[in-house]
Amino acid sequence: MSAPVRARISGPWLALLAGPLSFGIAGPSLILPDAAAALGTGIGAVTWIVTAFGWGIAVGTPLLAGLQSHRGVRTAVLACAALVLAGAVAVTTVPWLPVLIAGSALQGLGTAGFTTMAMTLAGSARAMGLVTSSLAVVGSASPLIGDLVGDALGWRLALALPALSLLAVPATLRSAPGTPVVPSRFDAVGALLLTTLVTALVFVPHHPLPAGITVIVIAALLALHLRSRPAGFVPAELLRTPVFLIAAGLAFVLAVVNFGLMYALPPRLTGESGWTSGEVGFAILWPLLFGGLVSYVVIAVTAKTPFRAVTVLFPVLAALGLTLAGVGVSPAALLIAQALASLAAASGQGVYAVRAGDAAGSHRTAGMGLFNLTYLLGAAFGPAIAALL
Repeated sequence: MSAPVRARISGPWLALLAGPLSFGIAGPSLILPDAAAALGTGIGAVTWIVTAFGWGIAVGTPLLAGLQSHRGVRTAVLACAALVLAGAVAVTTVPWLPVLIAGSALQGLGTAGFTTMAMTLAGSARAMGLVTSSLAVVGSASPLIGDLVGDALGWRLALALPALSLLAVPATLRSAPGTPVVPSRFDAVGALLLTTLVTALVFVPHHPLPAGITVIVIAALLALHLRSRPAGFVPAELLRTPVFLIAAGLAFVLAVVNFGLMYALPPRLTGESGWTSGEVGFAILWPLLFGGLVSYVVIAVTAKTPFRAVTVLFPVLAALGLTLAGVGVSPAALLIAQALASLAAASGQGVYAVRAGDAAGSHRTAGMGLFNLTYLLGAAFGPAIAALL
């Protein structure tokens, strides 16, 4: 395992390394009709471009964290850069849906690794705040930016916006040679089981019964494997660390609420206000930006706050937002609800990541990978739950 790592790279570079991941999640939302028209297919088919990116970040988060643990930051950065570059080349040069889906998945894999590395290298609460707030801010502005890039340069270049993370690679590599690595035998079985488990979890909202059964079976096999390889790909010590489990669990819940409201509130706003979809998109941009920008300050201010206090603070903010969304009828109330949920999720992600990383100790890299995985699964489950409701 790699020793705990602290960054010699500045926070803004870490933010640039991580933030563009959000372009792949929300950036294509307004350009999918253009892609469908150009490819001569339906919206449902081109939506697989976004689904593939979601699969890539879910699977890539633990896998690339494992690569960093066993081969060090430099190797992991180069591997992620190769994945992102290959994906960007694919989506910009080959206008064929299967290639676009594969290219999006490659970008998801690479940017997931970049994000985990950025959070691992963050050496302070302020640096972690920059990383997580960059994800939130880019995520809130990415539909508008993707649409502008699509209009100016074409929808295929808009699909390659996650490649902006490559701009931070040289600065990250300059910090990499000093990263110590303790060689260990790679747990291929553990990696395969976790990858299969994550893949099944991603499909639970779409195919609940078969995916749910698969999740139960693979989870049981992984639990048995952990008994024989407690220091393997998934360190058993992390699963016995209460602070880590609580931090990851709360991050999952906050992500479910935030991303669920992001999909549930626009139709409500249209119905209550009569606004067009463009007006709704512009209106909801501001509460999302508010959450992302203010979270940087909140993360820095709460750096030394007792863990019990922050385990209450952010869930209460999310609960207030959820309640207001349920009872509110005016556009102002609904937008305030989204602002509270966004602030809770963006701030909670940063604060809980710091606590989870500290609790992980010598397993910090693996811990950050698993922590990010739980948050991203929450981002996938939230819209699905909103659709069911």
